Amino acid sequence: MHIVAGDDARASDCCTILKSAMQEESQRFYLFRTAPNLLTLLRICLAPFLVLAILQGDYGLGFALFVAAGLTDALDGALARILKQRSMLGQYLDPVADKLLLSTLFLVLMNKRLIPATVTVLVFGRDVGILLVSAILYAAAGRREFAPSIFGKANTLAQISAVAAVLLHEVTPWHWVTILRLLALDATIVLTVASGLHYAWAASRRSTNAAAGDRAIK
Repeated sequence: MHIVAGDDARASDCCTILKSAMQEESQRFYLFRTAPNLLTLLRICLAPFLVLAILQGDYGLGFALFVAAGLTDALDGALARILKQRSMLGQYLDPVADKLLLSTLFLVLMNKRLIPATVTVLVFGRDVGILLVSAILYAAAGRREFAPSIFGKANTLAQISAVAAVLLHEVTPWHWVTILRLLALDATIVLTVASGLHYAWAASRRSTNAAAGDRAIK
């Protein structure tokens, strides 16, 4: 009788573990099925076609694809708020998709001699610096979340405007497009430096506060 009862208990435990694993796996797939995350994945999938269009000199198609990518970026944020489908995966995936797209386009446009190398080097230097500082802070203080600053958001907007203006300038070199292109590139330089310095200052203050907290605990 005790053996039968023990077998029933073990079978019940196995069923519970299996059910829990299935629910966890279902939750993971659900994160990929949400509308905002699907739009973010679509933006990532658009990147190679956009790059190919630019390399082939089809700037009209390239501009159209870039606008489509921008619309998916705006829509995924709006849908996440409206449908209440915000997730940790989306919080990490969305900026990765933006950086992947913009960084790749800056490299390609520099290769086509449509964006100065100085701008591309500054953009990449800032991103690499932020990644290194983030890794150091995570290793030293265990910090994973870094809220974007107003300078970072303005810098992203300037980069998007610069890429759009450069592509549009190749489609139709109107005078106002030429002026917009110059202004957007200048704004990208200024805001890249400003946001990088602000991030370094904020990271330094966080590490100082974390060290002070550790000393207080001890």
